[in-house]
Amino acid sequence: MARVAVVYFSGSGHTHLMAEAVAQGAASVGETTVDLLRITGEQITNGRWRDDGVMDVLNRADAIVFGSPTYMGGVAAQFKAFVDAASGIWFQQGWKDKLAGGFTHSGSPSGDKQGTLLYLAINAAQHGMVWVGSAEMPDATGVNRLGSFLGVMGQSPLDTSGAPPTLDAGDRETARRYGQLIAQIAQRWRQVADQPER
Repeated sequence: MARVAVVYFSGSGHTHLMAEAVAQGAASVGETTVDLLRITGEQITNGRWRDDGVMDVLNRADAIVFGSPTYMGGVAAQFKAFVDAASGIWFQQGWKDKLAGGFTHSGSPSGDKQGTLLYLAINAAQHGMVWVGSAEMPDATGVNRLGSFLGVMGQSPLDTSGAPPTLDAGDRETARRYGQLIAQIAQRWRQVADQPER
């Protein structure tokens, strides 16, 4: 049984929709348990993030998919507080050899989302994790319409009307396929880990 955790922050709800799609894709792979873990402002006290329950789930996962909206060219402050809180795990290399992936969303077609994905990948590398790219060619259906291969990007026009958040159908499908891919690789990763050493 492989375990995939999707840990993310979402301010206006778009990144949450992407996280749900990643989780749906991962859950579609048999013998996979998926945990959807949302970072919230309530978990932050005096600038420090803490949630032992979330960390426990992440420590038991075979794969962790990180998600944050892109704010001002990088991850949201709330997500950065979570990353900083994981420094104790980094120090002991507690996530070493876990699979990792990432996704982000912004209101403009570029929005410097690549900077956010690079940050997520660098953070995973510092933890000794193995990064999984999106591996989807852009196509006429809208899959990977933004042409991102490091991770998954989503984009929705800025809307100040107060309407519920929406996600482009192609971005949703790209995120779903990404979750499916990570779960499939996690299954193979788990099989190798479960083999007795020779």
